[in-house]
Amino acid sequence: MQQLAVQIAAATQFIRSAWPARPTAGIILGTGLGNFTSEMRIEAEIPYETIPHFPRSTAMGHKGQLVCGTVEGVPVVTMEGRFHAYEGYDQSQITLPVRVMRELGISLLIISNASGGLNPHYCPGEIMLIEDHINLMLGQNPLFGVNDDRLGPRFPDMSRPYDPGLIELALEIARRENFVAHRGVYVSLTGPNYETAAEYRLLRLIGGDVVGMSTVPETITAVHAGLRVLALSTVTNVANPNALCQTDGADVVAAASQAGPNLAKIVRGVLKRYSVDTV
Repeated sequence: MQQLAVQIAAATQFIRSAWPARPTAGIILGTGLGNFTSEMRIEAEIPYETIPHFPRSTAMGHKGQLVCGTVEGVPVVTMEGRFHAYEGYDQSQITLPVRVMRELGISLLIISNASGGLNPHYCPGEIMLIEDHINLMLGQNPLFGVNDDRLGPRFPDMSRPYDPGLIELALEIARRENFVAHRGVYVSLTGPNYETAAEYRLLRLIGGDVVGMSTVPETITAVHAGLRVLALSTVTNVANPNALCQTDGADVVAAASQAGPNLAKIVRGVLKRYSVDTV
């Protein structure tokens, strides 16, 4: 972790040379929110490969650039494409952009992802606000190594990693806009394979509502850095372990994209409120 400060400084300096504004929020555009940049007043687009120490995104449906500008008058920096353990990156690499966005000035991190439904009451295309998670990325953690106290505490508290006020605001927006949004527990695995029927049964048994391959490393890092976090999960399919169907990556991307407009409504509404006061 000690080398992180040098990497953060180099990446931050490069980004500021292209976009000198101070962002209020960072947004990780996962599967389903990939078109959100059309909602922005874009001021700079910076490919990941040009930013010092940034990995490259190889995931299906992820572009691979920072898009900087404003949404609802709020300066934001968005990650158009994220990184995953299954791409071969360690968690310090996966979460470096969160550190950089914090150094750029953000106080709010909004994360989106696509997930498989475990809760039988959920339907494809619905949105779940993550209120807690179960980390099954075993043997991996973005905080491994000697802690750098400049970046955060050695043992960050994870009793409330997802901001309750932001969750309530997101649910309020969903009710006002008349679409379904749940709140529940996200289970994170490394992937890249989808789960077996027995694994689906186990994950539901231990309290999971949805399962995915991201988000938890970024959340741990954000909490360590003192950021407020809102995480939105799009349910792309609902697993029935007793009659399990094959899951295809292209189908997941297609199902997640259907939820894009509703995800965008939540993000715009949260940013609009955030620009006026703290929730």
